[in-house]
Amino acid sequence: MTLLSCPARAHNGPPFPIITEQRVGPCIVSLWIHPDIGTSPIFILVDPAPGETIPKDLKLQVGVQPVSGRLPEVVYQTTIADQRGQLEYKTDVEFDRQEFWNVRLILQSPAGGGESLAKVEATPIGYGRWDLLLFALPFLAVGFLWFKVAVKRRHQHKQRVAQASLAGTTSP
Repeated sequence: MTLLSCPARAHNGPPFPIITEQRVGPCIVSLWIHPDIGTSPIFILVDPAPGETIPKDLKLQVGVQPVSGRLPEVVYQTTIADQRGQLEYKTDVEFDRQEFWNVRLILQSPAGGGESLAKVEATPIGYGRWDLLLFALPFLAVGFLWFKVAVKRRHQHKQRVAQASLAGTTSP
């Protein structure tokens, strides 16, 4: 069974789902990804489908290929981790440049198998050379406001001192 998902855009922050609670064989799967150029982690959450159990010999693989077809699909094996009762599979995939990629989840077991497809855009980590400016903006804004208040207070203090000295010289 093949299911298609909408393209997802990458972003800074935690991984996000590109396949959400889809039935693939005897399982309900969700695939989470953080699609940065270079090594990108993938997490696959697995639950049994209603009335089913998760097969003990379940194997999951993830295939990635540029949408353009410029490279052949590379299939990655996953490793299993039990996260407090939630069955999770993990792998790391490689994206070599910023573009859209097909991500194919392959499920294999004697109880049934299947695939689910999605597209995702691999993006550079952060915003490149603009990171420093972007993350410094709040601090620069607070510094600017502090400076403006300090200049205003100094000006008000000078006016009070000038008024006080004028009032002191005109009194008998």
